[in-house]
Amino acid sequence: MAPRKNWRKRALKIRLVLLDVDGVLTDGKVSYGGDDEEIKSFDVKDGQGIKLLQEGGIGAGILSSRRARAVTRRARELGLRPVCQGIKNKGDGLAAIARRKRLSVEEIAFLGDDFADLPVLRRVGLAVAVADGVPEVRRAAHFITRAPGGRGAVREAAEAILRAQGKWAKIIKKYGG
Repeated sequence: MAPRKNWRKRALKIRLVLLDVDGVLTDGKVSYGGDDEEIKSFDVKDGQGIKLLQEGGIGAGILSSRRARAVTRRARELGLRPVCQGIKNKGDGLAAIARRKRLSVEEIAFLGDDFADLPVLRRVGLAVAVADGVPEVRRAAHFITRAPGGRGAVREAAEAILRAQGKWAKIIKKYGG
């Protein structure tokens, strides 16, 4: 799926990228271990994408309707802020985050994949759908990744935003690129 033509202009304003978890940071599968502990798998490329955003001066956080200890741990490892889990109304969650961070919704990007993400995707400055998101989410998006959720979609979106803002070359230079 190709990005929509106005996404670059929108990406210029982004100062915070918020992420759904299940279906975006993960492939959407939920597994249970001993003591009913929820087990999630995260793609290291997505983690690197988050770190690259941070190197480019763009914050990254989580806005999820579910709650899991694995998410708290991964968020801590990556320095994600804010980490909002158990948010039943993500539209209200977005408004609260924008107020707390003193950002307009136009300065926030959100990556989503399913119906619960629509209230956020319809309000943010840059709405991103993962390739395997439901059709309604893909229609609401300004940018659709080629990668599916949990398999590099966050990295792809991070790179696109950093390129649009003219920060990519400086960042990869640190890595010998």
